[in-house]
Amino acid sequence: MALLTKAPRGTHDILPSEIHKYQFLEDEFLSLAESFGFKEIRIPVFEHTELFHRSVGETTDVVQKEMYTFNDLSGRSITLRPEGTAGVARAYVEHGLFNEPAPQKFVYKVSCYRYEKPQAGRLREFHQFGVETFGASDSSAEAEIVALADAFFELLGIEDIHLEINSIGCPECRKVYLEKLRAYFKEHIDSLCDTCKDRLERNPMRILDCKSPVCKEISKGVPIMLDSLCGDCKEHFESFKADLDALGVEYKVNPMIVRGLDYYTRSVFEFVSDKIGTQGTVCGGGRYDGLIEEIGGPATPACGFGMGVERLVLLLESIGFDFPEPSPCALYIASTDKEAARVASQIAFDVRLSGLGAEYDITGRSLKAQMKYANKINADFTLVLGNDEIMSGVGRLKDMKTGESVEVRLDEVAEAIVDIYSNRIVEQFGELSGSFPDDGGDSPTFTIIEGGKKK
Repeated sequence: MALLTKAPRGTHDILPSEIHKYQFLEDEFLSLAESFGFKEIRIPVFEHTELFHRSVGETTDVVQKEMYTFNDLSGRSITLRPEGTAGVARAYVEHGLFNEPAPQKFVYKVSCYRYEKPQAGRLREFHQFGVETFGASDSSAEAEIVALADAFFELLGIEDIHLEINSIGCPECRKVYLEKLRAYFKEHIDSLCDTCKDRLERNPMRILDCKSPVCKEISKGVPIMLDSLCGDCKEHFESFKADLDALGVEYKVNPMIVRGLDYYTRSVFEFVSDKIGTQGTVCGGGRYDGLIEEIGGPATPACGFGMGVERLVLLLESIGFDFPEPSPCALYIASTDKEAARVASQIAFDVRLSGLGAEYDITGRSLKAQMKYANKINADFTLVLGNDEIMSGVGRLKDMKTGESVEVRLDEVAEAIVDIYSNRIVEQFGELSGSFPDDGGDSPTFTIIEGGKKK
């Protein structure tokens, strides 16, 4: 039978054999962001199209060429989100979160959609981690989110990545700079690509982001924005660098960074690696003080970043990162007949409720085939159930790693496995002592005791 259809071009399936990589990164990033005071927010996968026109910018490639836009059954123009910031900003305004104490800090993991040429690290459906901070105008706000990204890369042991920063000024000093850019590029207009010729009058800064080799070569001689900064923007950028120095975050100034979305102002930054080909930017962001007002909210300073998850996975794989393996199946229960399989299902249910993975046969395999399957799924323990075990209420729990087996009551299988796991931990790390807090909290605290000393 022929395959009905394939996944759309530019999308990919994350199979069970790979999903643990993404789950690990999600857990680590959300946990770290929470320690920085960011709270998770979840936003719709689609928004009204005008949100992206107003926020991302009419002259950007994203709006002009890359958005997945369609009319719904009511004839309203809807767009699949091309990035996360606009949706979070919309939620901030719609729910009046500007009335809450500032700053408001959000973290999210989202899927995004852009019609681009698929290549390594660039897909039409991709995933992002992101953070946004609303209500903080000081440069320490963007320094904090940069430090968060830097800490995440350090946590993962990534060394082949570097931070580049720039300032693209405020709307006032940018007007001066745009005129300088137009004057420069008009001298080379005959050599510019057709897209950049159109950009010249509408937004010449977009030319600096062009991927055409000819346009990139021409852009090497452009005036730089840092020479056109007004006094306030220059002071803010110097303060941003001092904040990064205080946090011990290394960086280099790259005056060619402009970012691809129109809402950015002042500080912009990118974390770049040369390990994943031409699409080397793993994380990018900056300040966007005008966005909230642009979409109908009060004037609100803001900053944030987006981090490409697929690019991050590519980078980690390129350096041989050892992703933690998914949780193993703790117990496989083999059965000799249908009645034994029903008892196996009951035992498996109890084991699962204890927080451990358990499997039993649901395909009608022979006993020999069941044991082969237990090996294939790397079950830590096996238990064979037949009439004798059911009648006596006792079976033998086999450790698949050592080959040793112990007798266990069938109504205490979960407890027996937990005891064995606990003993392994004690052998490796020392004795565990635990207590629950007296304040009614639900988080236990544990101390590892090794050689009589607390650790």
